[in-house]
Amino acid sequence: MGLIHIYCGDGKGKTSAAIGLAVRAAGSGMNVLFTRFLKNEFSGELKILDEIPRIRVLHLEKSYGFFQTLSEEEQKEVRKMYAELWNLISEEISKGSWDVLIIDEFMAAYRYGLIEHDEALRFLREKPEQLEVVLTGRDPDQALVELADYVSEIRKIKHPFDRGIRARKGIEY
Repeated sequence: MGLIHIYCGDGKGKTSAAIGLAVRAAGSGMNVLFTRFLKNEFSGELKILDEIPRIRVLHLEKSYGFFQTLSEEEQKEVRKMYAELWNLISEEISKGSWDVLIIDEFMAAYRYGLIEHDEALRFLREKPEQLEVVLTGRDPDQALVELADYVSEIRKIKHPFDRGIRARKGIEY
């Protein structure tokens, strides 16, 4: 039986927790589909995930900045690209060959309407019974929390960014 996980909160480590689960699942013989919204394609974890048998990363053609800072034209492009990604995720899952689906930064994509709310909720309610689904991001919608079986909040107590230290390659990305 597959369950739904949410890793949320304002702390560092949501994606890392999801990646840890992906590696554990692959190491146990499970097939993992790893996807992400609103993040760049140059993160170190993607390079290593691509090398792990049983994990497939759906890469995007282009990376964008924070959604709210994009021009209207760029937001249109992003919406189109993520609609195509959502369709690809749905197609892949319908094949029945995946044991784990990870959607990194799902909450932001959901919040900005890059994933249609009713469609996302229907997908989660009607997912294949054996499929484990992991969603990450800040501020999950209450409907998502109610659907989830696990909700883990990662809370920031202290972070170097607060002292002006920018994200560092290999540590934050």
